[in-house]
Amino acid sequence: MNDLRVYDKISEAVGWTPLVRLGRALDGYAGEAFAKIEFMNPMGSVKDRIARFMIDKARGEGRLAPGDVVVENSSGNTAMGLAMMAVLEGLRCRMVVRRQTSKEKLDCLRAMGVDLILVDGDLPPDHPESYNRKAIQISRDTPGAFFTDQHNNRENSEAHYRTTGPEIWQQMQGRIDYLVAGMGTGGTLCGTARYLKEQDPRIRIVGVDPVGSVFFNYFKTRQAGESRRWLVEGLGDEEVIGCPEFELLDDMIQVTDRDAFLAARELARREAILAGGSSGAALWGVRELVRRIDRPARIVTIFPDSGSRYLSTIYNDDWMRRQGLLDENG
Repeated sequence: MNDLRVYDKISEAVGWTPLVRLGRALDGYAGEAFAKIEFMNPMGSVKDRIARFMIDKARGEGRLAPGDVVVENSSGNTAMGLAMMAVLEGLRCRMVVRRQTSKEKLDCLRAMGVDLILVDGDLPPDHPESYNRKAIQISRDTPGAFFTDQHNNRENSEAHYRTTGPEIWQQMQGRIDYLVAGMGTGGTLCGTARYLKEQDPRIRIVGVDPVGSVFFNYFKTRQAGESRRWLVEGLGDEEVIGCPEFELLDDMIQVTDRDAFLAARELARREAILAGGSSGAALWGVRELVRRIDRPARIVTIFPDSGSRYLSTIYNDDWMRRQGLLDENG
């Protein structure tokens, strides 16, 4: 870590985000819980880590050259990280994003010069125009395309094995009982989990999955089952993908959109941490774990992105009411 925090380019500022103790959000808990504040990365999310790692690795190995087109399907945050790297490395950036993605994210991506391909998020995953399939087609049809494939590329996990895991281990001075974090592509949770379990196999890993995603059922039964629509951006998937390492998980908790969003809103009011819906899901997962265990523990969670990207959605009372997630007096 550069102690003086003076860098030659913004991507060098990725990582070494703070851990913050959660107090008011866990009133009465006799143990300790800490959140890693990943929206303090330069582009505002945990996904800066994988964007920098994947692009640097590909450039170093000669798989990617200036002028090439980086292709990915993203809920917005990975796209922002890749946009940062594209600007710095002389690359172009073509991102497949669901139309239902928050307006703030789409505006940020346009500001960074990303070529956005908007798709209908309600299409089934096997549809050729779906979020899951469109990026594959674009990467095949685009000369000079480089498909990072965050959902299936284990370099995603490796980035967190090399950075997020060691940072948490050092910041917690090796005293950790549980890691609780949302499961999106699986890279953040599984890469961090692998490192922490290598240091201390007694650490328990708990994933948080939104209701509607297939991960929870797959973890419990090894059968994916059918997905249904959910609203938390950046968590879960409609099909089993290649990046998650389910064998590293000790348990998985399901969270509803309502519980995730209300927890995020409460986090802002009680801890002054303005975070996104996936952070609310993580907080709810920590609370659920605390309810289940019978002893005080030291818990670490990860808050992936900022609430400033959801001002038109989860922090907008009218939007919340339209989704049936907030009553008239809420």
